[in-house]
Amino acid sequence: MPELPEVEVVRAGLEPAVSGATIVAVTVLDERALTRHAGGGSHFEAALTGRVVEGAARRGKFLWLPLEPSAGADPDEAIVGHLGMSGQLLLRAPGSPEERHERVRLDIQHPEHGELAVVFADQRTFGSLAVDPLVPTPDGAPGGRGTRAAAVPSQVAHIARDPLDTAFSDRGFREALGRKNSAIKRVLLDQTVVSGVGNIYADEALWASRIHPETPALVLSTRAVNRLLTEVRAVLEKALAEGGTSFDAQYVNVNGQAGYFAHSLNAYGRTGQPCPRCGRPIVRVSFMNRSSHYCAHCQKLPKGVDAAVRAG
Repeated sequence: MPELPEVEVVRAGLEPAVSGATIVAVTVLDERALTRHAGGGSHFEAALTGRVVEGAARRGKFLWLPLEPSAGADPDEAIVGHLGMSGQLLLRAPGSPEERHERVRLDIQHPEHGELAVVFADQRTFGSLAVDPLVPTPDGAPGGRGTRAAAVPSQVAHIARDPLDTAFSDRGFREALGRKNSAIKRVLLDQTVVSGVGNIYADEALWASRIHPETPALVLSTRAVNRLLTEVRAVLEKALAEGGTSFDAQYVNVNGQAGYFAHSLNAYGRTGQPCPRCGRPIVRVSFMNRSSHYCAHCQKLPKGVDAAVRAG
């Protein structure tokens, strides 16, 4: 599933192409892409045709395109998108051939770039697009990366800020962990606590901070939590700089190009390979219908916790 770096790469690619552009036509080829939309395909098409896009914003793994108010429409709305497991938002030339797994196409007219097509393709159909009202942020800070408005789509309101957000509260994160007896990896994947971190980057950040993924969050010291946050940010920034992580053709940027952070992974997907730090083999264990990858030598459970985890 695309995580923060992958979605941010897509958002940054869309921003110059859609900001100030008018949506001149909307084509819904598969209504399964509108599972989060409050109406069907014809409603989606009518709600967007003629609207002007103000920009491209993101919080965690969600992105949205704020819309300028227009007659007969709600004053504060956006096209909110989630890429799911295999969703892609691609920029294509006007009239370009239909993409494989194409679900929705927005034909736009940009005042500088001219005509373009924004294509939503999704092989596994877990992603979605929707027209959604914007609601105020509780803290009064901008909703996320790429917007100055203190608002987010209603579908994103429950999602916590991500570690690269300037309004993210390190103190609030530490306090949240102090109330959680769950494994720290489970907490990192909880998008209501911290957003944008998925399986890949949780494994990488935990490896970098030498924390066992099954360590109960509340036993971590302030120093350990601060180290973890530092490593989470470092991993996300590095992945972002390298265009995200692509293991197959399902994640690509708006031009259809893959990211290359997979070559920089230290733990995730490296089962049996030597730990870059100590040389012992990386191990893989089942975790929440997924897998955890870590070094059993470098990432040890705290004393007294190991027996409890084994007994549980």
